[in-house]
Amino acid sequence: MDVRSRPLFATADPALLDDLLRLASAASTEVNVARTVDQALRSWTHAPLAVVGADLRAALRTADPPPHPRLVVVGRATGGTLSPTSAPSGSETSLLLLPRDESALAGLLARADAPARAPAPTVSVVGGRGGAGASLLGVALALAGERAGRTTALLDTDPLGCGSDIYLGCDDAGPGDRTGWGDLLVRHGRVHWRDLRDGLPGTPRVSVLAWTRRSTPARTGSLPVGAARAVLSSARHGTDLVVADLPRGPTPASAVFLNRSDVVYVVVPADVPSVVAAARLVPWLVEEASSVRVVVRGAQGELTADAVAGTLGLPLGADLPDERGLDRDLAAGRVPARQRRSPLARFADRAVAELSGVREAR
Repeated sequence: MDVRSRPLFATADPALLDDLLRLASAASTEVNVARTVDQALRSWTHAPLAVVGADLRAALRTADPPPHPRLVVVGRATGGTLSPTSAPSGSETSLLLLPRDESALAGLLARADAPARAPAPTVSVVGGRGGAGASLLGVALALAGERAGRTTALLDTDPLGCGSDIYLGCDDAGPGDRTGWGDLLVRHGRVHWRDLRDGLPGTPRVSVLAWTRRSTPARTGSLPVGAARAVLSSARHGTDLVVADLPRGPTPASAVFLNRSDVVYVVVPADVPSVVAAARLVPWLVEEASSVRVVVRGAQGELTADAVAGTLGLPLGADLPDERGLDRDLAAGRVPARQRRSPLARFADRAVAELSGVREAR
């Protein structure tokens, strides 16, 4: 991104600049700083937001720059009020006083560099029963996103799972060198994906957010709704594809992911106990998500994939055969669904292509 396209702070007042930079840091927003009008004019037309100190407002008006669509004049509450005529002519101006209007200015900064594009396609996976293979499917979808050239966020929200980072073979970072859900439970406000990405394990195009070994469920409890919303919004605006691996069972945080998913895949092994277990979960999934499909694994004999889907009342997303060598790969620590000839990988490639095509058509 052109550095001139960052929000602009224009002030020669050191104390005011310190306050503005503090607010920008809290909003995780990079800015350009101008201490003179001439410096401000360098990026005036490129800046998505121009914040001008009261000390430079008269000089800026004299310079008569082009109207700015998002101009904020900032002064201090002790300095009285600001007049709209103090702003450059033709600009739509907000007049803010600090510290009274800090929250309003922080909100403007947080939204200033928001991408114009639509949020990234989002897919969630959940097991119809424990050990159904939902995490394997989540990893396969993330790798399919990587093969398609998409930056992908793999959000493993199950505190009792082994961790998607284990399957991807990127769990070797020391506990102090990586970010996990436990680090975000007390976060408030907006979270920028770029701030999280450097602390996450993964591959060149896949970043994994999971529960770290130091964040045990007994200590952290379930994922708070606020953290789920903040991270999901960050991932959807900071990547090209989001894959969420959800725990089995209704939780408020899981509902956040289901509500925002373009499609939800429920993974069900083709046996009677698994179908019975999945049937208890399906009504909640259908209530929370706009599109739910069943992925049937290992269908054979009379219990076909179509029969499983019909029993659950869901569209059939995929009929995946038992995959030769999968157990051997997992036991050896090799990444599953890495090769395109893998049935799991072939389905994931189709699913990602379909998901992307649906989004582009909207």
